[in-house]
Amino acid sequence: MRSIDVNEAIDQGPFGRFQWMVVALCGTLLIVDGYDVFVAGTVLPTLIAEWGLTKPQAGALQAWALFGMMFGALILGSLADRIGRKKGVAISFVLFTSATLVTGFANSPEQFKIFRFIAGLGCGGLMPNAVALMNEYAPRRMRGTMVALMFSGYSVGGMVAAGLGIGLIPGFGWKPMFYIAAVPLMLLPLILWKLPESLGFLIRQGRQDEARRIFAKVSGAPLAAGDKLVFSESKGASASVAELFRHGRALRTLMLWLSFFCCLLLVYLLSSWLPKVLQEAGYAERASLLSLFSLNFGGMAGAIAGGWMGDRYGLPKVVVGFFAAAAVSIALIGANPAAGLLFALVFVAGATTIGTQILLYASVAQLYNLSVRSTGLGWASGVGRIGAIVGPTLGGVLLARELPLGQNFLIFAIPAAVSALAMLVFALSNRRTHDTGRLAAA
Repeated sequence: MRSIDVNEAIDQGPFGRFQWMVVALCGTLLIVDGYDVFVAGTVLPTLIAEWGLTKPQAGALQAWALFGMMFGALILGSLADRIGRKKGVAISFVLFTSATLVTGFANSPEQFKIFRFIAGLGCGGLMPNAVALMNEYAPRRMRGTMVALMFSGYSVGGMVAAGLGIGLIPGFGWKPMFYIAAVPLMLLPLILWKLPESLGFLIRQGRQDEARRIFAKVSGAPLAAGDKLVFSESKGASASVAELFRHGRALRTLMLWLSFFCCLLLVYLLSSWLPKVLQEAGYAERASLLSLFSLNFGGMAGAIAGGWMGDRYGLPKVVVGFFAAAAVSIALIGANPAAGLLFALVFVAGATTIGTQILLYASVAQLYNLSVRSTGLGWASGVGRIGAIVGPTLGGVLLARELPLGQNFLIFAIPAAVSALAMLVFALSNRRTHDTGRLAAA
C-alpha cells in the first residue's frame, strides 16, 4: 500500500478537464454573485427619485447588503471548514439568489433593507468558499491565474448588471432588475451534481472512497486498490481565528485585513456612487451607466492580467503596483475629463480595485494552509466588508456636502494609497519569513 499526497500530486500534475469544470462552475456562481452586488449601483439613482431619499439615506440603504456580506463571510466562511465547501457554496447561493428575487417585491426602503441584508449573507459566504475550492484544485504554478480567471466572473456579473440597467430601467423601472435572479436559481441542481467537495475536507473526514473517486478524475487515472490518499496540510491546526496569527503570520494577516478594508471600501464606493456622481457632474445617464460597465470590464481584465503576472513575479509585488495605479487613476477621474478619457481612467480604476480584490483573495489563500484556509478567507473578507459598508455611506456623506468633483476623487484615492503601503509591508514581511525559512532549512 502506498500513500499519495493529494496536495503534492495536484501541484505537480496537469490542469485538465476536471479542473476546467471547477473553474467554469465557480466562475458562473461568481457571475451571479457579481450581478447581485452591482445591481444596487444601477438602481440607486432611480430609488433616490422614487422614494425621495437623501444621499446619506441612499448610502445607508446600500450598506444593509454589505452588513449581510460581512456576517456571511465570517459565519459561512468558517462554517465551511466544518461542514464542507460544497455545502457552504450551495447554502450561500440559495440565500442570495432567493433574497435578490424577493427584493424586486419591496415596496419601501425598510423592506428593501431586509431583503438586501439576507442576500448579502449569501454573497459574503460564497466568495471565500469558491476561492478556497479553486485554490485547492489548481496546480501551484498557475494557481493565481486560475483563481483570478474564476473570479473574473464577478466582474462579468457587474457588466451584465450595467448592460441590463441601460436597457431595462428607463422603460420598466428598477424591479425587473431583481426578478432576473429567478433564472440563475435554476442552476442549483447542476451545482449539487457537478461541483466537487474539497479533497482535503473529505480526507480529514475519513471519506476515502469519495476522495478517491474525485482524485481519479483530477489525475485522469484510477488508483490501485491499496492506495491511500493523504493531504499534507490536513493536520496540525484548528479552524480558529487565533491560528491565523501563529507561525509568524500576525503582521501579514493584519496587513491583508487593512488592504481588504481599503480595497472593498473603494470597490463599493465606486460601484454604488459612480453613476450618480457622474450624472451630477454633467455626464448623460447613459454615459454614467456605461462607466459602471467600464469599471467592471477593467476589473475582469485586471484580475486575469494580475493573476498571470502574480504567478510569474509574485502576487505581493503585483498588488502593490496595482494599488498605486488605482490611487493615480481615481484621482485623475476628478479632473472631469472628456468621455473617452473618462472611460479609460474608470477602466484602469476597475482593473486595479475590483481586479486587485481578486488578487487579495488569492494572496490570502496562499498564506494559510488547508485546515484554516476558509477561516482565513472568511475573516479577511469579513474585515473587508466593514470597508464595504463604510464606502457607500462615506460616499453619501461626501456628496451631501457638495464638495468639488476633484476634491471628492482625491479623497476616494486615499484608501488605494493606504492599501499600497500595507501590501508593501506584507511583501517585505513575506520575503523576510521565506528567507528565514531557507536559512533554517540549510
